Amino acid sequence: MKVLIAGGSGFIGSHLTAALVRDGHEVVVLTRGQSHAGGGVRYVNWDAKSPDGAWASELSGSGAVVNLAGSSIGSGRWTRERMAELVASRVAPTSALVGAIERTPTDRRPAVLVNAAGIDYYGNRPDDKVVGEDEPVGDSFLARMGQLWEAAAQKAELLGVRVARIRTAMVFGKGAPAFGLITLPVRLLVGPYGDGRQWFTWIHIDDLVGVYRLALQDERLSGPINATAPDVRRQRDIAREMGRVLKRPAVIPVPAFLLKLALGPQSELLLDGRRAVPEKVQAAGYQFRFGGLPEALEDLLRGR
Repeated sequence: MKVLIAGGSGFIGSHLTAALVRDGHEVVVLTRGQSHAGGGVRYVNWDAKSPDGAWASELSGSGAVVNLAGSSIGSGRWTRERMAELVASRVAPTSALVGAIERTPTDRRPAVLVNAAGIDYYGNRPDDKVVGEDEPVGDSFLARMGQLWEAAAQKAELLGVRVARIRTAMVFGKGAPAFGLITLPVRLLVGPYGDGRQWFTWIHIDDLVGVYRLALQDERLSGPINATAPDVRRQRDIAREMGRVLKRPAVIPVPAFLLKLALGPQSELLLDGRRAVPEKVQAAGYQFRFGGLPEALEDLLRGR
């Protein structure tokens, strides 16, 4: 199957691309750099803001599109300008892809669009309620951004394309920027953020790739899909487990008011949480390779 990937040069995209090539798929990565080929992958230059251009012809006859395009939410302070940029970096490329699909002849359109999304869609849920895919949108900045992002992707359904929206938790992986940032405080003996009671969702990179592969192949999967490990814990328990693996007593809490003072709105990345679980993928029979927190951390922090 021919698979187009927008945003395929990032951390998640590079892992997914490698897996799809191993599976025998033809992979075309849409990039803002020069068009070239290598490693069993073709890289095609595209304009992420417009549905027009030579790149759009790649959609004709393709089996699937994966959209991972979007600026990192962890880099740069969240000024008004930065927050607007974060939204635009997701909505504009998604709209460009859907617009290009619309221009593609009906019988040549891809069968599925697998679109990245964030688990922050649900906002902050401080209670113990289990959050499945049918829960409503929250009221945080990331939740509102997620709603706009998913709405742009959902328009492809009107074109006869199956749309799967992968609401991704924090990705644990060697070289993953967010994972490095969250383990650094533990290495410095720092423990929970705030009171540490917020629910913390995460997923190992191998399982995230597995969820994307499943969404590409399983026609039963559409709409929102929680990409989280089933072992959801409170943030203080995550810090404690990281400390155990790293042999660091992660006990010194960081007061919430200091995080809010230092980070402003961006502090919701550390202080907000929700007990989101992967109901759809588990119902579809997906078997997590690293479904438990201890084995995931052992694999990544000790290299076992």
